[in-house]
Formats: sequence, structure tokens, C-alpha cells
Amino acid sequence: MPLLTAARWSAITRWKTVIVLLFFSAILMLGLSVYRDYGVSWDEPVDRANGAVNLKYVAERLAPQLIRQNAAYASIPPLANYSDNDHGVAFELPLAALGVLFARGDSAAYYHLRHLLIFVLFWASCWSLYGIARHCVGSWLWALLAVGLLVLSPRFFAEAFFNGKDIVFMACFTVAMYTLVWLLVRPTLGRIMLHALTTALAIDMRVPGLLIIGFTIGMLGWQWLARPSHRLVWLIVLYVALTAVGVIIGWPFLWENPLTNFWWSYQHLSHYPWGGYSLYFGQLIDSHVPWHYLPVWIIITTPVPYLLAALVGIVVSSSHLLKERLTCMSFANQLNLLLIGWFLGPLLLVIILRSTFYDGWRHLYFIYPALVLLAVQGIRWLMHVAHRPKSIRYVALGVLLLSLAETVHTAIRMVQMHPFQQIYFSFLSPQTAERLFERDYWGLSYYQGLQWLINHQPDNTPLSVSAPVFTPIIANSLLLASTEQARFKIHREPQKGRYFITNYRWHPQTYADSLGKEIYSIRAEGIKILSIFDREAAPSTKTR
Repeated sequence: MPLLTAARWSAITRWKTVIVLLFFSAILMLGLSVYRDYGVSWDEPVDRANGAVNLKYVAERLAPQLIRQNAAYASIPPLANYSDNDHGVAFELPLAALGVLFARGDSAAYYHLRHLLIFVLFWASCWSLYGIARHCVGSWLWALLAVGLLVLSPRFFAEAFFNGKDIVFMACFTVAMYTLVWLLVRPTLGRIMLHALTTALAIDMRVPGLLIIGFTIGMLGWQWLARPSHRLVWLIVLYVALTAVGVIIGWPFLWENPLTNFWWSYQHLSHYPWGGYSLYFGQLIDSHVPWHYLPVWIIITTPVPYLLAALVGIVVSSSHLLKERLTCMSFANQLNLLLIGWFLGPLLLVIILRSTFYDGWRHLYFIYPALVLLAVQGIRWLMHVAHRPKSIRYVALGVLLLSLAETVHTAIRMVQMHPFQQIYFSFLSPQTAERLFERDYWGLSYYQGLQWLINHQPDNTPLSVSAPVFTPIIANSLLLASTEQARFKIHREPQKGRYFITNYRWHPQTYADSLGKEIYSIRAEGIKILSIFDREAAPSTKTR
């Protein structure tokens, strides 16, 4: 007897709305319960400053008297001379305004607000992913599976609380792709205007949002080939014009010289002059990475079942595409083409153009929802094969059961790693990961290190600390209470200070005993991500 009879399916369907709302409510409640657990990432103080600079620029034009009354007004540099003025501020600008209203100079309150809002945007993008999946697979249960796979992606879940660049851009990109799918169902004036708005928002986050314009023109052009229409041409022209206007409005840097400044931003960010180094296969390399850098990072940080299912999804979707003429493609195949283009297009493009990359593949996170959707396509095909009366059904069923077990294992690992899921490696041993690849390149573990020092040293004792680079110590100290911050003296020179804190970035090797006694360390699934050394204590057996 089948597990899911028609009567049982009908009963489940009647509760569809309740089940979906409970599912998304559970995700939201989970985020609300843990968003305070994460430290401050390396980039966040810089992003906060960028928002403040742009807020000052806007306020000087809209409410000059009001902004000049702000105590921090004089210390905020002008936008024209600011080094990061070419970064989009679709998220940072409104967040800066909210920070003034609600944080009121309290750095911990600001970063908690920031982490909460990043997660809320991630959660909103889950709704968009659900909407796209409904169109792609036609079932709300399969659509919930797509959202579940995204949430159960360890690195994405963790970064959904602190990565205000890549995760927020992924969220904006996903929302724009959903409005594109909605537009393809029925191209109307209202849907064109909404899609132009979401496209502009994505571009105002990051220049690669321009890809959405390419996808939109390409997909609507395909519909025009099948059914030529002057109205469709005018809708495309209107879309491009509205998007351009929206981009300029939402990006203050473009206000005075839109074309020149946008071209400068595009050129600068395409080959960003990052001066650091990344640990890749045991070697420190600069931002001019080999062609296999991105594929390798995708493979080692994505759960294996998702990758295998996505590969099956690509093959199955491609086979469906080959069965139809391009000029009379079904809507289902149009979506298959869109998903494959969304995942593979940007990946191949940046490899060919040899763009600047560092810190893993985070700059391409916006293609991950497409991987998830293709994975659902692959799982759906395997389920279909598992119901066939042939010997291959047992192979498909075995693959599905193993994938389910590994997905459950991934969820368990996420709980065990909390709040360091951003260190997740899918199949590498801790020793291999430590030796070959970057660990906590975001620097979040410094927050727990500072907390440990506060809790394990006598009250009111001054804490003199240093690190290989002082930036992440300062960033994470901003989450501490003012009385706790006052206990720390943070040295800019690594050789100074009693306590030396390291997250092993740019130094994967074990430190020499002459540095001092290792009094504390943090491991995430066996991977050492932080150590504290006491220079005034004699070296002895290292604690863990």
C-alpha cells in the first residue's frame, strides 16, 4: 500500500497554507533565537562607515540643518573623498538611518540590529525561492524542500546573520529572479515596473546585478521569437529605462555624474585591488586566483547530496531542453534554461574574465539558490525513477536514502558547530582543512575569545591584547558592554600585549612555544579556529 494515498494527499493539501506559514515561522523564530550569538565580521565596521558617509551625503541635500546637529557629523568624511564610495548602499544607507534612530550610539545595539535585519532579508528571500520553486516544480511541498535545503546549508545559515554584502545581494538577486519568473508568466505593465524596481535594488547592492537585465531581455526576447509583439518590445524598453532611473535614485554616488561614476564602479569592482592573501591548497595566493579556485570552494563547502542532486538536475533539465525547438520552447523549459543560466552563466563568466576573488566563493553566493533549485529537480527525478518497476529503482532509492541521511547529518553538524557554521567543510577532515584552506576568515571567533578573557580573568583586571591584525579584535570588541570594552588595551603591533589572539589567518602553522602558553582555543568540528596565548606564562601542555 502506498505511503501517500490520494486521500492522505488531499488531507495534507487542505492544510497547505497552515503548513507553509508554520514552516516559515519556524525559520524566523530560529533566527530570532540565535542572531545575538554571532560576532562582528571583518567587513562590518567598514560597511557601517560606508552607510554613514552616504547618509550624510543624502541628509545634506534633504535636511542639512538636521544632520549638522548630529554629534558624529564632523567626523564623517564627505562622499566624494571616501575610498569606498563606489560600493552600492541599498542596504547600508537605510540601515545607517535605522541605526541613528534605534541604536543611538550604542555599538552593540547597532550590530545586533544589523544582524537581525540581514537575517530578515535572508528570510524574505526564502519566500522568493519558494515562489520560484512553485513555478519550476509545480508543487508546494517540493518548493518547501528547496527552502529547507537553503536553510540547511551551514555556511549560508551562519552568514545570513553577519554577511551584509554577499548574503544581502543573494537575497536581492533571488527576489529579482522571482519577479522575473512572475513577469514571464504574464508580461504586464505593473509586473514590468515591479521587476524594474527589484532589479535596480539588486544593482544598487552590487554591480553584478546587471546580470538580471541580461536574463530579463534574454527570456522576454525568447518569448518574442515565439510570438512577435510590438507591445513586448516596448515593455522591454520601459523595463531598461525604469531600471536605470531606479539605480541612479538608489545609489547616491551616481547622482552627480551617473554614467561616469557607474562605469568607474564597474571597472573598479570587476578587478578590485585587494592586497591580501588567501590560503588555497596550502599556498598563500593573491586575489589573482587560478581558474579552479571557485569550483573547488563550491565543492568543499556545499553538502555533497546537494551537489550530486544539482548535477542530476542539470543533466535532466538539459535533456528536456534538447527535446524542444528553441523558438517554441515550453514555459517549463524556459525556466529550466533560466536556472541553468543562473547557476553556470556567472560562474563561467568570472572564470573567463579572471575577476578578483578571495575568501572562498562568497562573491558568487547569488548563484546558490539556482543550485538548490536544480538539486530539487534532481531529487524529483530520482523519486520518479524510484517508482519505476525496474532494477534501477533500487539504485535511485538507495541514493535518496543516503542523501536523506547525509542531510540529517548536516543538520546535526550545524547544531554542533553553532555559532561557527561558517567554518563548515563538507567532506574534508579537520587536519586537511587546517592545512589547505582558510578557516575563520571572517574573524568572528575573536568575539568568543574576548568573552573568555573577560570571564576567566579577575574582575577589573586590565587586559592587554594583540593579534596578527588588530582589525577583528576592535570589530568584535564593539559587541561588548562599555565597561567590558574599557578593560581592554588593544595593541596595533602583534608583538605587544600580554595576550596574543589568533584565528590562524595567513598563518596555518602551529605557533612556536616561545610565543607563550596557549591558555584557550576554539575548535569547530575539530578545526582549530582561534587560540589565545599568554606571553607571561611559561609554555606547557596546550589546553583545548
